[in-house]
Amino acid sequence: MSTTIAELSLSPAYRLAQRALALWLEHAAGGARQAAFLARTALSGLDAVERGRIARWLAWLEVAAQSRALASPAARVQRLDASLHQAMQDALARLPGQTAVAQKGNHRRGARVFYG
Repeated sequence: MSTTIAELSLSPAYRLAQRALALWLEHAAGGARQAAFLARTALSGLDAVERGRIARWLAWLEVAAQSRALASPAARVQRLDASLHQAMQDALARLPGQTAVAQKGNHRRGARVFYG
């Protein structure tokens, strides 16, 4: 696995929390309880700035889920950590391009180009 410069600047605690959250979000019912415990433990090691970064990352996951018509991670995040869920909602409101069209999900998927 290659490491980018941006990833190298992230703290080990942040990377651990992000990986724990990703693992928890990917788990279905089986093993989700243990993954939730690991995610909560990893989140407890973050400072306020890093929690804000995690919230922004989760907000981008929400946008990606909406654009693919997948299940939203918001309800699961709320059950895991209510303050993180609120921070995620705040970050979602501040993301670039969050217009009414983008929030409804009825944006254009592609453009047709005609030559001739």
